[in-house]
Amino acid sequence: MSHPAKPSEPTVPELMTRLSEQTSRLVRDEMRLAQAELSAKAKQGGIGAGFLGAGGILAWFGFGALIATAILALTLVLPAWAAALIVTAILFIAAAIVALLGKKKVEQLSLAPERTITNVNRDVAEVKEHSRHDAP
Repeated sequence: MSHPAKPSEPTVPELMTRLSEQTSRLVRDEMRLAQAELSAKAKQGGIGAGFLGAGGILAWFGFGALIATAILALTLVLPAWAAALIVTAILFIAAAIVALLGKKKVEQLSLAPERTITNVNRDVAEVKEHSRHDAP
């Protein structure tokens, strides 16, 4: 009576090949995750830079309006200068708000790929845990 063949355990070279393949796949996956994370962070930085740029443009217009106000105030002693001064104040207030929003966005930006770092640390811990249990 023949006994069914017992499934053989993988050899050390087979295990090393599997380890190499799985490690390569893990590294590629983590690199893709890091790339996706950094792309998202770059987008957030671009939005913050856009706000800063918009704040600068509004401040530039405010400066132009301030100059126009000074001219009107010096050449005409009429309510027109008061209107120009109000427009100038509104432009500077808007510039300050947009610049502060941009500054806040840029300050929130972190260039470290946190999810990737967390995943790699978790993977390392898991490999260490398995190697401790598999050790003779």
